[in-house]
Amino acid sequence: MTKQAIKQNKERKGNHQPRLDTVLMVEDAIKERSGEYGKFQLWRSLPKSVMYQTFLKILDYLEYSNKIAFDKEGKVGWIFNPELYRKYSVRKDLRR
Repeated sequence: MTKQAIKQNKERKGNHQPRLDTVLMVEDAIKERSGEYGKFQLWRSLPKSVMYQTFLKILDYLEYSNKIAFDKEGKVGWIFNPELYRKYSVRKDLRR
């Protein structure tokens, strides 16, 4: 297999990584519509088109990093709270 064929095969399988601007766009969309939409509805509401596989990778990353959660109906909610993190991170009684 040539390098070109390998590259095309990877692109078809969706093995590329999302760009930062795309991740930030999805984050903003989730913040604005937190708890309103499921995955598919949220994907359709994005201001720019994104491949669905790429969108799902972004959701996996955001869930892994504890920025989003899914309710029992499958709706996406923004749960990250940097102010709360800062408040508790300075407390000496909570450090290891």
